[in-house]
Parts: sequence; C-alpha cells; structure tokens
Amino acid sequence: MTRKFHVDGSSPEPDQVFVFGSNLSGYHGGGAARAAHRLYGAQWGVAEGMTGKSYAIPTVQERIAGPLTVDQIGEAVGRFIEFANANASTEFFVTRIGCGLAGHRDQDIAPMFASAPNNCSLPDTWAQYI
Repeated sequence: MTRKFHVDGSSPEPDQVFVFGSNLSGYHGGGAARAAHRLYGAQWGVAEGMTGKSYAIPTVQERIAGPLTVDQIGEAVGRFIEFANANASTEFFVTRIGCGLAGHRDQDIAPMFASAPNNCSLPDTWAQYI
C-alpha cells in the first residue's frame, strides 16, 4: 500500500473530505473545527461523523472541558477507518486531530491511522510515526 501524505497546514483538494478533531458538543469554534464549519459544511451539534464535505472525530469533552483519552480517540479513529473503508471512492484529508486543543502528541495519535486505507491523505508530520 502506498501511503498518502500532505503538507501539514495545507488545504484539501476540492474533491477531498476534510477530517478534523471536534468536541463532544459539536461546537466547531476554533482551529480546524472552525475551518470545517466555515469552509466544509460541518454542522453545529454534530460531534462525530460526516456532514457536508467534512468528517468530525471527537478529541475533546463536551463544552471543551478537557481532552478525551487516547483510548477514546482511538475508538473514534477506528470508526472513521471503517467509514473510509466503506467509502473507498471518497478521498479523505486528515488533519492532525487530537494534537491541537486536545494536547496529545503526534506520536500518540498518528499510529492510530496506520491501518487507514489508501483513500486517506495524512499530515506529513505523522510519516515518521506510521
């Protein structure tokens, strides 16, 4: 399998779905979540899954009360990978979920995407951990 990477901080191609870290309230107020809402159709109140041209993976508790655990994020990443596999004709542009507001390290989050299918483009900063 040929792994796809994109430059961290770059924008997805028009045909790609923007994958971002969200909070359990589905309040997309800052960072990549804000971009997901403003530019890619992420809906308020949707904490996980696909809306518009975006896919939310929860990384922070409700009302941004603190980060979810690595295990909780890993479960949500697993659900995303299942979704990506089931939607093989859709291209996904994965941001550094869990590594901003949630405060986790790249080396803790990136390996969760080791089994991501070829239709997922990952941040180039994760290449060394996958």
